Amino acid sequence: MDVGRTGIWSIELRTEAPGAIQDAAAELDAMGWGALWIPGLGGGDIIGDAERLLSVTGGTKVAVGVLSIWRHRAAEMAAGHARLRERYGSRLMLGLGVSDPAAAREAGRDYRPLSDMGGYLDELDAAPAPVPSDERLMAALGPRMVQLAARRTAGVHPFLVTPEYSAATRELLGEGPLLAPYQAVVLDPDPITARAAARDFLGMFLSMGHYARNLLRQGFTEEDLADGGSDPLIDSVVAWGDVEAVGNRVRAHHQAGADHVCLHVLGGDSGMPLPQWRELAALAR
Repeated sequence: MDVGRTGIWSIELRTEAPGAIQDAAAELDAMGWGALWIPGLGGGDIIGDAERLLSVTGGTKVAVGVLSIWRHRAAEMAAGHARLRERYGSRLMLGLGVSDPAAAREAGRDYRPLSDMGGYLDELDAAPAPVPSDERLMAALGPRMVQLAARRTAGVHPFLVTPEYSAATRELLGEGPLLAPYQAVVLDPDPITARAAARDFLGMFLSMGHYARNLLRQGFTEEDLADGGSDPLIDSVVAWGDVEAVGNRVRAHHQAGADHVCLHVLGGDSGMPLPQWRELAALAR
């Protein structure tokens, strides 16, 4: 599936009023973004929320970035994906994640990430209408999970990563598999307020084991992860400043081997960040 070179990642496209979501999605589609990404959050009707976007867009793809395999049964996801594929064509990318041990315990299971994900992919393959491998990807971070994604899915959608991580992941993936990193964005040239907005959203993720371990693998230290993230960490995983600064970060990911970069606007007023999306529209094509 071709998701283009850039996309928009948005919590609001799942949580705002349905009419506002559809109006915003139609406008984003007209801007020319390759894909609209919605998070898995805590579960819920991810298929219905994806359909809301598909129903008002044309060329733009819709991607889930990502659903927890502990909160969504594979059979239901395969059936929902097949229904939307029949209605809207091959425009929905299912992103899959193994979350963390707590999520597995909540589901009454032990946590064995590689075998758990492999088993879920087996179920998607065995469904009456299987999810094609090029219409699913993984939130892989560690090397073995990245290699599993390269073998059995379209590719990977990593969270909180640098362009240097994109380069290392491209080397692991080889040529072909999709590399579509998440990129947080703050459209604010003031380093104090921009970093504060970044910490407001990202701080909680720095204490989560799987994200913390991946940041340590990228060369950051325990001190960088403390107190909402050091300035060097924030500056490395968040693109802040004007549209040109954001564009430079997008290009850095592309030059490192990323195929697609999805932009998550932080720090705007409550509600849909339409003004910021309109500012970023120059990066859509």
